[in-house]
Amino acid sequence: MNKRSEALASRLEAGAKALAEFAETLSDAEWQMPLGKDGRKIGVVVNHVASVYPIEIHLAELLASGQPVTGVTWDGVAKMNRDHAAENGAPEKKATLALLATSSAAAAAAVRALSDEELDRAAPVSLHSDATLTCQFMLEYHAIRHSCQHLAGIRAAVGR
Repeated sequence: MNKRSEALASRLEAGAKALAEFAETLSDAEWQMPLGKDGRKIGVVVNHVASVYPIEIHLAELLASGQPVTGVTWDGVAKMNRDHAAENGAPEKKATLALLATSSAAAAAAVRALSDEELDRAAPVSLHSDATLTCQFMLEYHAIRHSCQHLAGIRAAVGR
């Protein structure tokens, strides 16, 4: 077993678990509460985190194989988020938490399959101004950070 990929996968799982455990404590009113500047409902944001793990992992796997990430922009991410919110405006909590568990487990399994060499591979990433970035950076900045970032926003919104 690769220690680095195991550590990364464990951090991804811990973030998803923390988000899920907190989301489980939310009342129905809190689940429907919009998040400050974001404007999306808390349940929509939790569903969003669960839904984008496959995309985040795909982008990291491109880098792991030495391929650049092209055509991905922050405007495109914003559109994807708006479209997701429009299509998933009232996600059911139990189904969303099941999706979060399934998609984060699949993401963690994909991370565990990466070698040190793959984690260290770097290529240009359009999302980050074509900076040459490693697979590990992509995992940490996106798949691992994502649940933690949104959990912090949700905690702030509900005041606990």
